[in-house]
Formats: sequence, structure tokens, C-alpha cells
Amino acid sequence: MSETDKSHLSKADSDSTPSPSHDSGVDEAISPSGSKNSSKDEPTTAGSGDDVERLAPVSSGPPYSVFSRRTKVWIVAMVMVSSFVSPMTASIYFPAIHAIARDLGVSIDLINLTLTTYMVLQGIAPALFGDFGDMAGRRPAFIVAFSIYVFANIGLALQDNYAALLVLRMLQSAGSSGTLALSFAVVADISVSAERGKYMGFVGAGVNTAPALSPVLGGILAEYLGWRAIFWFCFILTGLWMIPYVLSVPETSRNVVGNGSIPPQGLNMTLVDYIRRRKRPRKDEKPRKRRMRFPNPLRTLSIVFEKDLALLLVFNAVLYLVFILSVATLSPIFADIYGLSDLQLGLCYLPYGIGCCVAAIAQGYILDWNYRRTARKIGFRIDYKRGDDLSRFPIERARIQPVVPFLCVGLLANIGYGWALHYRAPLAVPLALIFLIGLTVTGSFGIVQTLIVDLNPQAPATAVAAVNLVRCLCGAAVMAFIERMLESMGRGWCFTFWALLCAALAPSLAIVEKHGPSWREERRLRTPERPAETDGES
Repeated sequence: MSETDKSHLSKADSDSTPSPSHDSGVDEAISPSGSKNSSKDEPTTAGSGDDVERLAPVSSGPPYSVFSRRTKVWIVAMVMVSSFVSPMTASIYFPAIHAIARDLGVSIDLINLTLTTYMVLQGIAPALFGDFGDMAGRRPAFIVAFSIYVFANIGLALQDNYAALLVLRMLQSAGSSGTLALSFAVVADISVSAERGKYMGFVGAGVNTAPALSPVLGGILAEYLGWRAIFWFCFILTGLWMIPYVLSVPETSRNVVGNGSIPPQGLNMTLVDYIRRRKRPRKDEKPRKRRMRFPNPLRTLSIVFEKDLALLLVFNAVLYLVFILSVATLSPIFADIYGLSDLQLGLCYLPYGIGCCVAAIAQGYILDWNYRRTARKIGFRIDYKRGDDLSRFPIERARIQPVVPFLCVGLLANIGYGWALHYRAPLAVPLALIFLIGLTVTGSFGIVQTLIVDLNPQAPATAVAAVNLVRCLCGAAVMAFIERMLESMGRGWCFTFWALLCAALAPSLAIVEKHGPSWREERRLRTPERPAETDGES
């Protein structure tokens, strides 16, 4: 550490007030190692003008997570693949709809019913598996969810009647969708808020690129190997994922292993650890007692009815409708306007997918940058090792500020996309606009979802399940009448309506930014048995 940095820390520890203009000193004080941050007990007062806040010091104690950086990267890589599976399964099915209807001798309307029931289960299942994962651990929840998914795919590949297709498709949705909440919860388990955006971005990349890439993959499989190959592919992909997961991905749930230092038991252990422990048992090791119960999906509703979270969930649901509207209607609209083949239609999803992938990764780094920027502005010292006391940090401001430019560009692109289709503009125009929609609207959605996880440190899987429940049920409802809406309003006004509705709800973000900290404090006082709100530590 430089002499300037030492001088800065010395001045802070002697009760002087660090100025936000001393960026270099504060930047060095928030070292990622967390080893040089203050361990004093006096709070730090910082800021100037109306922005003066009195903040608690960096806490002393054990690290937030004992997992090494390499282990964290491995864990995040695995859950990124798992997060790809559910949205992939939903849309890889699209190119085979006509072939399945023909082979099973049923109407397209009945096959579309399997899409609706899939989306309904996609909203409900994460509420069940999210609560199960918060209670029993991530590993048992992942293993149970993907086991259901694997057996459902085998049945779908072998079945030859509509009733079996409908039921097994619902089971397939229940298994794959349950992993969505778990994937984001794992990130909250192992990363402090100051670096969470980056890891959330990688998991979001898996979620957001799947709807764009899987129709292309599904079309190729259906055309050259038959529609049953789609389900065999899903089975093989998940089976290959489960082998390294069962062998080596550790339990991360803070209700089970704390910061990773509490030895896991049973299904919470990796197979490698289980074999190693059987060979060398530890006599002094006592299993951590946990109270098990049947998972309660209604626990998700407790999140829905919180003031700040209700505003965020409703806004995020409408934002989701804005960008899913573009994806769900792309194929029939482009076929009508430009007369493209099935394969060409599949390729038209690629600009959207690229935009989603770039947005998911970029928004993570932007969130982490704005977290540091907010900390500098108020003189808050970040502790990358133990996590920050979010009860004294304006996390709402740090997360919501980057949404504004994303949202403005995204909604304008959505309006432009609708009118480009209305006036039958050259194909390059809507493709460029749908890239922007994927880049900006999806980026906004991911940022708000990260804030929702930050606001629910005790049960992050349940928080993501609430996001999924609201957005999927809204999506299923809107998809039921969107075709009639397009016909009656026209493409330009239909896309404009949804963009303006989202813009009309945008002030709810400002409300959350202003009143969110006090609402969080009210929530904390209502639950005194929970520990202090320190980066999700439980």
C-alpha cells in the first residue's frame, strides 16, 4: 500500500471525515482482498451537502465465503449452464410444433396448450424449489429438480399420444424451471454485494441467450433427426451436467454450510467428499441440526406483498412482457412480411440472443462499478472479504441508477421495432432494433432482478422464485390474447402501448430508491430474530 493510502486510512481511523473528492484514497481503501479495511468500531461519517450519511464501519469477523476464487468460478460456470436449461427447453420446442401435431394426429391449438401449461408450471415450480433450496440446500434441490427433468425427457422421447405429451411436458417444465431460482441463489450464497453483479451477469447470460439460440438448434434437430431428437438432446445435456455437479460442486446454501466452513452432510456433500470422509472419518465432527419441513410455495407470496418488492416485481413483469413480446411474435410476423424459411426464421433470433448475452455480462460489471462509485460518494468502505452492512448502504440507489439509460434506449428501440414492422422496413432494420431490445431491455430486467436478490439476503432462491412467478403468470395471460391485440391495434401501436405502459410504471423505481431504505428497516424490525442485514449473511 502506498504512503498516500496509509495516510488516508490513518486519518479515517482517527475520526476525521473523508471527502468524496478523495477518489484515489478511497479506491485504494476498498481493496478486493478485504485484508486492509478498517476494523475500528466507530462509525464513519461521510459525504457533503445533502448527501451526508452516517454509516457503520466495516465489520470484523469471519469471511463472507471461504471458497477460493477458482472454486467460485467453477460453481458459477456450472449454474450458468443450469440456468440455460429451462428457457432452452421452452423454446427449442417451437420449430417442432407442426411435426408433433401431425405425428400425434392433433390440432395446433392442442399443441399450443402444452406451451401454456409449460409457462404456468414455469412460474409455479421455482416457488416450490426455491423454498426447498433455501431450507435443505442447493445440492438436494438441484438433484431432485434435474432428476425429474431427465425422466420427463426420456418419457417425451418415447411417448406417442397427446395425453402423455401434455403431462410429461408439465413435468419437464417443473424440473427445469425449479433450477432458475436456485442458480441465482447460489450466486448470492458465495458473493458479496460489491461483486455480485458480475456473477449475476454470467448466470443471466445463460438465461437470456437460450430463447434466441434454442429455436435454431431445435429446427436443426427436428429437420435432420426428427422431433424426438429434441428431447434426447435435453436428456443428454442434463445428464452430462449432472455428472460433474454430483461429483464436485460444493453445497453453498448459507442456511446449511454458513460461509462454507460448516461441513455438509448427506446429499449436501459432493460424491468426492463423501468417499474421502468414509475413508477418513472425523470423530469430532457433528452434523448441523436443521429443521426440515415440506416446501411451502406460499412463502413466495410474503415477498410479493412487501411494499418495495411489490413495486419492483410489477415493474419487472411488465418489462419482461416488453422483451418477450418481441421474441414470441418474431417468427410469424417475419414469415408474413419477409417470406422466410424455418431455418432463416431461426437465424433471425441470433441478433436478439447476442444482444442478451452482451447485456447480461456487461450489466454485471456496470452494477459492480456503480456500487463502488456509490460507496466512494458517501465514503463507505467496502469489505470484499466479510461483506457490507447493507442496512447502512443505499443498495437501491446503487442498483437503480444504471437502469435509467438502459430503459430509455430499450423502450425507444421497442417502439421503433413495432413501426418498422408496420411499415415493412428492410429486414436489416428490425434485426438491428431487436438487437438493441435484447441489449437494453434485458439488461434492465437483469439489474432489477439483482436488486430483488439483494433485498432478500435470507432467502435469495425464494426471491428469484417470486420474480419468476409474477413474470411467468403475467406472460401466460398476455400471450393468450396478444395475437388479437396485434390484429386490432396494428403492430406499431401494439408495441408502442407496451413500451409506454412500462414507461408509465418507471417512476416506481424512483419511489423504491427514495423510500426503500426505510422500508427495509421496517422489515428488519418486524423480524428481530434474523441477524443484521450484512450482505445476505445468515
